[in-house]
Amino acid sequence: MPELRKDPITGRWVIIATDRSRRPSDFSREPVAVSASSRFCPFCYGNEEKTPPEVLAYRVNGGANQAGWSLRVVPNKFPALGIEGDFDRQAEGLFDKMHGIGAHEVIIETPDHSMTLAQMSDKQVEDVLWAFRERVLDLKKDHRLRYILLFKNHGEAAGASLEHPHSQLIALPVIPKRAKEELDGSKLYYEFKERCIYCDIIRQESQSGTRLVTETDRFIVVEPYAARFPFETWIIPKRHSSHFEESDAPQLQNLAWVLRTTLRKLDKTLERPPYNFVIHMAPVQEPAMSHYHWHIEIMPKLTKVAGFEWGTGFYINPTPPEESAQFLREAGLG
Repeated sequence: MPELRKDPITGRWVIIATDRSRRPSDFSREPVAVSASSRFCPFCYGNEEKTPPEVLAYRVNGGANQAGWSLRVVPNKFPALGIEGDFDRQAEGLFDKMHGIGAHEVIIETPDHSMTLAQMSDKQVEDVLWAFRERVLDLKKDHRLRYILLFKNHGEAAGASLEHPHSQLIALPVIPKRAKEELDGSKLYYEFKERCIYCDIIRQESQSGTRLVTETDRFIVVEPYAARFPFETWIIPKRHSSHFEESDAPQLQNLAWVLRTTLRKLDKTLERPPYNFVIHMAPVQEPAMSHYHWHIEIMPKLTKVAGFEWGTGFYINPTPPEESAQFLREAGLG
């Protein structure tokens, strides 16, 4: 029969609809097509002048804002937030508002329009992770910025407006509600047990193996106990750290392999699904936290959020995470 499962970090409830359990082949979806660009793409070689000037680039040859790069980071041409100005906090009756101060950048992961993150080499994926780290370290120098979100929308159904492989960074002057729920929940657990809840999850999932997908000496990949979505997948570093940007070279090198392998497993099992991934980390102006643990959450777009979810905050997941983990383990190493 169906199960109600409670997320131990946020307290959010999830319905695992076991009586309508669905296998990977049961989901109706359109695989993300991988093809050469058939129309103008501002992220391809030769179109560098069509983007704002780069703020970071890894190059094989050539000069700034020219072809010859292997990865570029540029400000979003249509940013959600702007870096210039001040907050100008105001009240409008009982409402609060301020200027949209922040940063919005695009990480162009490769000059190859038809490539995907899952198809890249370990070194290419590692370069993307290094670019994430470099941009966070640079932007956190601006003390107006309190939280930095690193995320990827892969495929139109996941919100990608351009096919060319890219990720995004948005730096915010406030801590988002979702992040605060995780921070507050993990702090309550730590105050009660004097242990990090993510470290406890690592130990339990590694020992039980039922929701374990992959494990290395530095990372664990699991299907979370109260997964909101089918094949929701978490990548958690074994070494406790609250800030992604403090990752060292061996850790990023191993993470590149783990992330690429996980995405290949999802591609093989779910036939190249659209997905979102988000790096969850501590607010950038805060010191190291004993209670919080950075991690990556990957959400394939296999189901739709509808009225019940919006009205209750509950999610209905038709595939138990234990079954998702088994399918992904059986997919091999990608």
